[in-house]
Amino acid sequence: MRVALFVTCVNDTLYPGTGRATVSLLRRLGCEVEFPVAQSCCGQMHVNTGYRAEGVRLARRFAQVFAGYDAVVVPSGSCTAMIREQYPRLAPLDLPPVYELSEFLVDVLEVTDVGAYFPHRVTYHPTCHSLRGLRLGDRPTRLLERVRGLELVPLPGAEECCGFGGTFALKNPAVSSAMCADKVRGVLDSGAEVLCAADNSCLMHIGGTLRRQRAGVRVMHLAEILAATEESR
Repeated sequence: MRVALFVTCVNDTLYPGTGRATVSLLRRLGCEVEFPVAQSCCGQMHVNTGYRAEGVRLARRFAQVFAGYDAVVVPSGSCTAMIREQYPRLAPLDLPPVYELSEFLVDVLEVTDVGAYFPHRVTYHPTCHSLRGLRLGDRPTRLLERVRGLELVPLPGAEECCGFGGTFALKNPAVSSAMCADKVRGVLDSGAEVLCAADNSCLMHIGGTLRRQRAGVRVMHLAEILAATEESR
């Protein structure tokens, strides 16, 4: 299967390890993975802040860059939701199938055991776009449950928003910080060593508060945990 990675802006600029982990994981599972270098932003921040024309141009660019692939895999629920839900409202486009990473693994490749090894206590935060937009359900946790050595513990208040919300955090910093404080309390109450999610933007937000509190809890994208093996340690 010829698969393209849409790495997203946040991952490309701040968390390149997530992109590398996604490629490593997919290749380990037998996919032919390519990275179209002409890819750009999905346009979510433009559309959400009223720059519709700019968003339309980026949507058309996405369709052009990723034309012809069997599937496009995105290590971000937020950007996947933008492409699948917002693009049809912006312009008529001929798009290849676009999947969030856990969707692709569980629904397309039909695997839950990806051969990962990660001997740590982990809790999972279902980000808003993953939970309410894409309705990923238990796909991410089914994958985590099959990771050897991993102890998956429940996150109190898991379905509550972390308060990031893209530009919401910039426009409403006090509310955003209060929501994040609630989320961090849940993370600490879980007793986890690692907080996992499918969106690095939310992990950046929560992780910043955890670091300022010197909580000793790491944040890791789902792809990085699933890509980990005994040999890579």
